[in-house]
Amino acid sequence: MSESIIQKYVIPNSKISYWELYNNTCFWSQSFITELGYDISHLETNLDFFLNHIIHKKNKFLFKDHFYNLVRHNVHFKQNILLLNSKGEYDEFVCKTKEELDVNLKKGSQAIYFFKAKLKTHDKVKNDYYFQETAAITSTGSWYIDFENKSSYWDQITRKILDYPSDFIPTLRMAQKLYAEEHQSIASDAFFNCAISGTPFDLEILMVKSTNKKFWARAIGKPVFNDNKEIIGMRGIFQDIDEVKMKEINLKRTSEIIASQNSRLFNFAHIVSHNLRSHSSNLELIVLFIQSLDDPNEKLELLDTIKDVSTSLNTTISHLNEVVTIQTNCDQHKENVSIEATLNQVCTSISQIIFTNNATITSNFEAGDIVSYVPAYMESIILNILTNAIKYKHPDRDPIISFKTSLDFRNDDRVILEISDNGVGIDMEKFGDKLFGMYKTFHYNEDAVGIGLFITKNQIEALNGQITVDSEVNKGTIFTIKF
Repeated sequence: MSESIIQKYVIPNSKISYWELYNNTCFWSQSFITELGYDISHLETNLDFFLNHIIHKKNKFLFKDHFYNLVRHNVHFKQNILLLNSKGEYDEFVCKTKEELDVNLKKGSQAIYFFKAKLKTHDKVKNDYYFQETAAITSTGSWYIDFENKSSYWDQITRKILDYPSDFIPTLRMAQKLYAEEHQSIASDAFFNCAISGTPFDLEILMVKSTNKKFWARAIGKPVFNDNKEIIGMRGIFQDIDEVKMKEINLKRTSEIIASQNSRLFNFAHIVSHNLRSHSSNLELIVLFIQSLDDPNEKLELLDTIKDVSTSLNTTISHLNEVVTIQTNCDQHKENVSIEATLNQVCTSISQIIFTNNATITSNFEAGDIVSYVPAYMESIILNILTNAIKYKHPDRDPIISFKTSLDFRNDDRVILEISDNGVGIDMEKFGDKLFGMYKTFHYNEDAVGIGLFITKNQIEALNGQITVDSEVNKGTIFTIKF
């Protein structure tokens, strides 16, 4: 190739060593060529020449991966590389993108900058040692998948993170079992997209050690290309972030608990200020009205009204007292409680209601049955939801109520109880945000008070649990309780 043709791909008069990538063409700055001591006529300014004649072979494949990911997916990178100079010696450079330097880039182009590193051999050894130490301290291990040889490679830190022996040889077949069952589809999608379309990934995902212990990890991966720009593998890292992730989850859970407690406090304050004031105002008005009457018989008639108001006042105070009791006694008398035994006990106590309404109750507690709980709360929760399911049955069919447990894999395998029915359902768009409010009712049953679900929610959340509802009008309702 003549010097005049080569010079078309050289950026003249630049004091900065860099490449400019534009329209699938690679332009090298004169400063980069001069830095290595070459004459323009002795080299070709393209990627293949650089990979085959200038960059050290141990840096070649990683640089190529970085290059293709920058061009195809705009993924920036930083890499230490060794480059062969005109004297036949290797100089170390720091190769970086995403820099804000004084260069005139064409619109739509990308740049790779090269900064010469002034490190002695013993400094390089020391830096490699620090790199390995940093990887160990941060629990960051590397991995590589070779599509051509159908093999997988781990470094020692990856083996340590996953609890495998130092001489363990990984296989591609075992890849799926490295991830928790509930996250296997996420991992499969990420690796498939990376292998087929070259899409890099960066995930926070549940992985599984050789001991079957689940832990949170950060999985980063990107494709590996050959000289024909074909994807021949993937490389990346695993980092153990379980401790940090669990703190994040606990912090979020604590925030939700505080928000829930604030909501209950606001609701409680509203009931105290509004409902009690209404009762006291009614009593005051009735007393004033009695004082204004002269007829003894009329005064006696108003005494019945006073009785009704005082009964209502007493009921409200009783409900408020129950809420206060829940908050003050939530840590008392906890013991291992069987959900199945409690359900059987509740069914026995309301057997006549079940029989009269021809209700069918099914249960499946194979996933989990025992929880550390306040027995009275468990009985109250099941009783409230079960009687509600019967009370709000669909007029065209007999009630069927199902109890089923599962485990929360993301939260220390805590027991989740799901209670579903085929009743009239609830319009969640209209009433979803008011469902657990005190004295909130959504059907026209004469005996509906609107205190049961409010008490149930307070009992569950007082013990750091959570209750959610999914319902559809005329189809039924599902209550999900995370203990």
